[in-house]
Amino acid sequence: MTQAWPAALVARTDPHGWVEAYLGHVTWVKRLAPRTCALYRADLLKLMRHTQQLGLTLEQLQTSHVRQGVARLHAGGHSPRGVALVLSGWRGLFKWLTQQGRLGHDPTQGVRAPKAPRPLPKALPVDEAVRLAAHTQAAQHPVREARDAAMIELLYGCGLRLGELLGLDVAAGGPGWLDLADGTAHVTGKGSKRRSVPLGQAARLAVRHWMALRPQWAQPNEPALFINARGQRLSPQQTRSRLRQRALAAGLEGHVHPHMLRHSFASHLLQSSGDLRGVQELLGHASIQSTQIYTRLDAQHLAAVYDAAHPRAKKKSAS
Repeated sequence: MTQAWPAALVARTDPHGWVEAYLGHVTWVKRLAPRTCALYRADLLKLMRHTQQLGLTLEQLQTSHVRQGVARLHAGGHSPRGVALVLSGWRGLFKWLTQQGRLGHDPTQGVRAPKAPRPLPKALPVDEAVRLAAHTQAAQHPVREARDAAMIELLYGCGLRLGELLGLDVAAGGPGWLDLADGTAHVTGKGSKRRSVPLGQAARLAVRHWMALRPQWAQPNEPALFINARGQRLSPQQTRSRLRQRALAAGLEGHVHPHMLRHSFASHLLQSSGDLRGVQELLGHASIQSTQIYTRLDAQHLAAVYDAAHPRAKKKSAS
């Protein structure tokens, strides 16, 4: 059932019936889902109430008035994402009105929702990451076991992105390859940026073991370092599935994915070294700001350690 607008609200803010006409457009012309249309109606009700509080009509709204409405939503408890969704509903109305020639300007142009705080990357605790890397599955096919172990060592030990890992070739000259003698991984990251990352001893041993068994699966002339049982380059979906299964077998809770191992690499390295610039180079971040998020993760880790271990962290219960 269509919700009726309060008569006084419509008379003061939308005497032309523009909002109802727009909702009819998205319902019958654009054929949006009923749930979406109901959300649009709720968003536009907020706009009309804000307009009423200003003592204006919709056609009198200016950009400053819309900004004020956005600020009120945020101050009233709406999350940045929630404000962005409401503002999107307002934009749709005014874009349609200008396209229809009913308004000569769009007051939502240039208005932005509050910026949402960037979520912290999810990283494994050090002991869990080490347990995953050291885990072996005796029941697995030896070739698959060797391949999976080598992939995990490169994801966690070198901080490679999934695309960088799967882009590795056996021979040098392609988008990525490993120089085991020199102990270096050469990869192509975002923006076709090339970088070189040192290989740890564990990674070198794991890759050598995999390389010794790889010919059992490899198709002739297949350049990919990591292949599936059919001898073809391993896909991202196959890699995610293998990592998820291996994490469960190692007793890790929650969803473990390849990028989590990259986050773990960065976080654990920063905890040990404190060298933000060095971690930036190893990750291939163009901006130091992308790397700085791991300092927040490091601070979160230290706070958890303090809460768990320091005798003054928690108040003693009253006797």
